[in-house]
Amino acid sequence: MTKLSVNINKIATLRNARGGNMPNVVQAAKDIEGFGAQGITVHPRPDERHIRYQDAYDLKSVVTTEYNIEGNPIEKFVNMVLEIKPTQVTLVPDAVDAITSNAGWDTVTNASYLSEIISEFKRNGIRTSIFVDPELAMIEGAVATGTDRIELYTEAFAHEFALGNQSAVEPYAQCAQRAHELGLGVNAGHDLSLENIQFFKEHVPHLLEVSIGHALVCEALYQGLESVVKQYLQKLS
Repeated sequence: MTKLSVNINKIATLRNARGGNMPNVVQAAKDIEGFGAQGITVHPRPDERHIRYQDAYDLKSVVTTEYNIEGNPIEKFVNMVLEIKPTQVTLVPDAVDAITSNAGWDTVTNASYLSEIISEFKRNGIRTSIFVDPELAMIEGAVATGTDRIELYTEAFAHEFALGNQSAVEPYAQCAQRAHELGLGVNAGHDLSLENIQFFKEHVPHLLEVSIGHALVCEALYQGLESVVKQYLQKLS
């Protein structure tokens, strides 16, 4: 079964809109695990517009499944990850002013930079993953960085699938197979939803984990958080 890690950034966005602590991000993480999710993902950004750095620390003692922290490895982020020591850190090359992640790493150009950061995380017992576009050259370049896994950036697939283009999954299937051949674990995320997740899972081999937040929270507004989490688990089984 492919594991479901729920990104709770949007729950933090709702909290921040009014101040205070409603909804409670920590309690939401506990409930989501209770509903069956196998992981919790957070992506703190420098402006803390959704998940705050303090949230990342608070969740450390609460998450009992896999804890995945995503972000651009600026100094503050790296120091936080080394202090918390989550199950996994996912490196994402998002700009400071990016609304959301919109590109994967150029693993060839940034090989030295990524290698240095990844080696530090791995020395501290933290599994590493790097966000990449579905391009074979980027998958092959990732091997040289020493990363444990790659996370396939799935926005292009989601967009094309919504238009009826099922062949959009093919580059992802090819990249996942190549990553597996090279000894890399395969994760995926961005714009995956109840509409496309089962098709993606059935056509992309060796898929270890998906990280889903925005769509899952939007769907939960209508169907309820527990119901939606369980629907994802069923589609991923």
